[in-house]
Amino acid sequence: MTSGNSSYDVVVVGGGHNALVSAAYLARAGLSVLVLERLAQTGGAAVSVEPFAGQPARLSRYSYLVSLMPEQLMADLGLDVRLASRTTASYTPWTRGERTGGLLVERPEGDATRESFRALTGGDEEYAAWQEFYAEVGRMAEAVAPTLMQPLPLERDIRGRVDARIWNDVVEQPLGRAITSRFADDTVRGVVATDALIGTFASMDDLSLIQNRCFLYHLIGNGTGEWRVPVGGMGAVTTALAKAAADAGAEILTGAGVSAITPGVDGAEVTWHDGSGQHSVTGRRVLAGVAPWVLRILLGEGDDPDLKPAGSQLKINFLLDRLPALKSGADPAVAFAGTLHLAEDYTQLEQAYAAAAAGAVPDPLPGEVYCHSLTDPSILGDRAGSAHTLTYFGLHTPAGLFDADPSAREVATQRALASLDAVLAEPIEDCLARDADGKPCIEAKIPQDIEKDLAMPGGHIFHGDLEWPWAPNRARLETPAQQWGVQTEHDVVLLCGSGARRGGAVSGLGGHNAAQAVLGEL
Repeated sequence: MTSGNSSYDVVVVGGGHNALVSAAYLARAGLSVLVLERLAQTGGAAVSVEPFAGQPARLSRYSYLVSLMPEQLMADLGLDVRLASRTTASYTPWTRGERTGGLLVERPEGDATRESFRALTGGDEEYAAWQEFYAEVGRMAEAVAPTLMQPLPLERDIRGRVDARIWNDVVEQPLGRAITSRFADDTVRGVVATDALIGTFASMDDLSLIQNRCFLYHLIGNGTGEWRVPVGGMGAVTTALAKAAADAGAEILTGAGVSAITPGVDGAEVTWHDGSGQHSVTGRRVLAGVAPWVLRILLGEGDDPDLKPAGSQLKINFLLDRLPALKSGADPAVAFAGTLHLAEDYTQLEQAYAAAAAGAVPDPLPGEVYCHSLTDPSILGDRAGSAHTLTYFGLHTPAGLFDADPSAREVATQRALASLDAVLAEPIEDCLARDADGKPCIEAKIPQDIEKDLAMPGGHIFHGDLEWPWAPNRARLETPAQQWGVQTEHDVVLLCGSGARRGGAVSGLGGHNAAQAVLGEL
């Protein structure tokens, strides 16, 4: 399929959720917009699929929860999407000698949360520390969140709005120092630390502070940091975005694999292939929803392997005939409704990082699971009430492990199952549904799968290391692209994906901010 015109105001390369956000905003502003997507459908990593033959469950295969997408953005675009809150924030099974139990964090926190901390730690001091820390983080989120849809503030402007203690803890020093000084219990420390490690391979003491930046992004969405379930699955979000873009007049071409972007003085030429022939169009501006490393290749600047990002996650999707019982005796409908932490005590997380850094699959393997269908049974189709989904996200499984040893995939998958079985009163295999061929309903995705399926370099879910959501004090903020954090070395080519500053996660921020930069230039 070819486009209807030879030139557009804006050509968007890639059809992920951020690209669709850009297209919707720009088309609504009256600009001519063409979106080129390599795959047969838009949505990128934010899609729903039916992976198991004969089973109607629609799973959010890659991205699975929404935190950072501002409610204002959803209102601006008139998205017909509902995000549901989870009644459980987290549940962490624990064993201390002969005692077993589980640390429950409700949403909102109540008496059961306090009693749960007391049962684990023997007193109220740790819960008081928890409340104090997250109150400070919450006030920081309230200061940062409103800026995410505005031109970049300078670091000093944000710092002036944030309490000095939490700024030091989150921005100035490795997060591990704050966690170990503020909390005494190893399990509590681990629960805090996990938000710093989603898709990020780092020690909590890493001097680069990439773990700190990951932590901040996971806790600032809409000023609350709440991770919500998209009703209908993640595909419902991107379907609504594609509809918003198309309804506004954007032209969307799928099966259009872009091979080159050639910048000029007043615009850029974009070349793509649709399987039958090569085509090209020009755009006054080109927005890149692809990762910056991929953009360099499209611009003819090479594919320097030393600059290639590397992801670090193991994603396993399950379909169960029933939720398994837990050794702690907790109600599975409570424990699995939020984030259930596995082998994520603080010392376990650090030991796992050390093992993976040395080239070994961690044992035990830290990870977390949740049951989407407890919050949104609609994704089960006619199996609602007789089945459940389960999503596992494993930490400290960097792409290099799987490059070095092809057997690492199976080893990591088995260790993920072992971490889950360690807290269950029955093996997870006994609960698995079967597909039409009698095979267990389980699929595992490593970083290499994500790169192969979605062209995300190294399978890095953020397109590269996250950056602070503000500009350095000496940053050049002369052009709209610089002011919105979407600039490249070419004035007519802007970033609109997760690789933009303030990109990452299912937020739409990269798309919104690129659109605002374009509107400030054209």
